[in-house]
Amino acid sequence: MHRDFGLNDEQREVLGAVREFVADRAAPAAAGFEEKHEFPRDLFRQLGELGLCGIPYEERFGGVGQPFLTYLLVLEEIASGFVSLALSLSVHHLSAFGIHGFGSEALKTRYLPRLFSGEWLGAYALSEAGSGSDAASLSTRAERSGDGYRMTGTKRFISSAGEAELYLVMARTGGEGPKGISAFAVEKGWPGFEFGKPEEKMGWHASPMRELIFVGCDVPADNLVGEEGQGFTIALAALDSGRLGIAACSVGLAQTAFDAAVAFARERRQFGRPVIEFQGLQFMLAGMATQIEAARRLYREAARLRDAGQDYTIAASMAKLFASDMAMRVTTDAVQVHGGYGYMQEYPVERYMREAKALQIVEGTNQIQRMVIGRSLAGT
Repeated sequence: MHRDFGLNDEQREVLGAVREFVADRAAPAAAGFEEKHEFPRDLFRQLGELGLCGIPYEERFGGVGQPFLTYLLVLEEIASGFVSLALSLSVHHLSAFGIHGFGSEALKTRYLPRLFSGEWLGAYALSEAGSGSDAASLSTRAERSGDGYRMTGTKRFISSAGEAELYLVMARTGGEGPKGISAFAVEKGWPGFEFGKPEEKMGWHASPMRELIFVGCDVPADNLVGEEGQGFTIALAALDSGRLGIAACSVGLAQTAFDAAVAFARERRQFGRPVIEFQGLQFMLAGMATQIEAARRLYREAARLRDAGQDYTIAASMAKLFASDMAMRVTTDAVQVHGGYGYMQEYPVERYMREAKALQIVEGTNQIQRMVIGRSLAGT
């Protein structure tokens, strides 16, 4: 519809290159990687080679220095062809954001060039088995030990776990509550840092998810991100950005499901004519198109607030809430448009529907988003 509306020439040029990458490389490979439950490492490296792993960051660390909106536009395009790859890039951003925004110069110099080049994949570790939505109750501990910290505990539902080389880990260094939480940059391969078995998920099979298991992992003091007690602030700041990433991924996935539904409706004939000529189906497609366009404009306006240096927390929650709910509706309707064929794995829309469900859960469930928005309205 209006995917390039309001964008400048530079953004359109970037999107042109991304669309070519998605059409030629990412989209044709998506089903195969999903079927094999395999992370597309080569495709991720190619994102780095294209300069897409460090779009909104400083050039002195290997970033591209572009607006955050440009990064989200790229996420939408990638998600339209291979949502697991887009989600991996979104999670990668969460770890890079924390280090870039709060880390020491030494941490930035050590890790950001490798993250931005695509040489390293980043992951974000906040959730635990007993602290999902109630993230401030996390129990993983990082106790002072010699010149650093000794980390003990487990993290659950961690995307890219086992594949990523660097993890932004939130752990308790003080008392109960959010003020006792600190953030750490932890490398894969350090003694005492292990992984659980791969989770068997409904979708996103090419995006691995495992437990992180810390059994006395020694973390150097220099790998504290920010200051002690600042971890929950860092985690929430990253999630504000991440929620816009999920909104962009939702729009990309919904767009490709919609495109598939329109193409099928034009080809499928019943009662002597294409089914798209039936008013009932036209109305369904019209609603889908409108919802996609509304979600697209909502996340882009929120991104413009962020780029302007204004408070965008509520806008991000609204965008994530609306866009992910929209993606669930649109992908469900896309299956319905396909009729019996939509339930068959021969067509991709059943996969799109499974992939959309998790978008309502990650980066704060949509119930949490309603709480965030509601509390702002109540002034609490």
